[in-house]
Amino acid sequence: MSSMSRTGRSLVAVATAGLVVAAAAACGPDETQNPPPSASPTPSAAASANGLPGGLPSLDALKKWKFSDWDNWAKQHVLPQAAKGFWSLEKLLQAKPKDPVAPPQPSQPPSDSGNDPLPSPIAAKPMAHPYSQYGVDGKLFFDVGDNEHAVCSATVISDPAHPGKSNLIWTAGHCLTSGKTGKEYTNIAFVPEFNSSGAVSNGAKAKDPSQYAPLGIWDATQAITSPQWQAEGGETGSAASQYDFSIMRVQNENPNGKSLEETVGGSVPVWFNAPRDQLSITAVGYPAAKPFDGMEMEHCDGGKPSRISFDPSRPPMNVIGCSMTGGSSGGGWFAVRDGKPALVSNTSIGPEDNTWLAGPYLDDVAAGALNYISKKS
Repeated sequence: MSSMSRTGRSLVAVATAGLVVAAAAACGPDETQNPPPSASPTPSAAASANGLPGGLPSLDALKKWKFSDWDNWAKQHVLPQAAKGFWSLEKLLQAKPKDPVAPPQPSQPPSDSGNDPLPSPIAAKPMAHPYSQYGVDGKLFFDVGDNEHAVCSATVISDPAHPGKSNLIWTAGHCLTSGKTGKEYTNIAFVPEFNSSGAVSNGAKAKDPSQYAPLGIWDATQAITSPQWQAEGGETGSAASQYDFSIMRVQNENPNGKSLEETVGGSVPVWFNAPRDQLSITAVGYPAAKPFDGMEMEHCDGGKPSRISFDPSRPPMNVIGCSMTGGSSGGGWFAVRDGKPALVSNTSIGPEDNTWLAGPYLDDVAAGALNYISKKS
């Protein structure tokens, strides 16, 4: 983990208690061929509407993509940058979750399909104000259409290419793009420690941005999601949810100001291919659908995750009991590694009865995405 230990100590305490590139301006939910290792997705007449030439590359091929492969595909997807000063308090308060929901339960054939019994429900608990000890967590705002403001959660992660000075956040893929319908979201911005002081809790109306956005509003400048989410993602949990993640680069409102990591006091590394039997997961987010209102940071101490899968050829998702609702999507899932917190997943989908959450298992595809956007600066 990166510098400023207050964030690290606090996250450890909480945890142990229980690819699109966008030049930029919601959880609700066997490979048949192996192309050559360097199966670069070059543009062709067979390109689909979502920009994936000839369809979705195989999982084996994606795991072997190099920087040039990611870059070649990513160039086809560009988003407009957020308008300066776009997010007023009025717009922030209007933002609503827009998240995929899980089907009743994935099928469980006799053979192991990557599905375990669903976990017991766990009630989310609010974090105590102020949130300064949880500086890596925040809310993500974006537009899904004209005057339709939406919200997710996100986490400040470490940037391998810029240690101690990261401007990267981790969230869900469905907080960046609708997936197969090809709708790219706009005016994407991250607010770390949103409502840290409680200035907009219980219906209160703050007047100054420093009261509800104490560390500023950080506009997204780049983002990347998995090819699986981009090609297959939709409004209902599916195999695409097993790769429902995205990574975004944000910028300081002051061009000469400090990095996001320096501003919030730390970052968390991402633990790829984390062994499930070694995990005790705590999920953090800002649930905004009833009975929550999106103003409070909440957490669930989910413990050891179980598995849920829609496609047995892909890594099953991690599942924990948790009552957080829409708006918590994209929020970080933390586990302790070598005595420090690490991000192992993000909230992706959940059922309508709000008894559990599922997040993608972060494998080599996710690692390749982070490596790419880290270097693409």
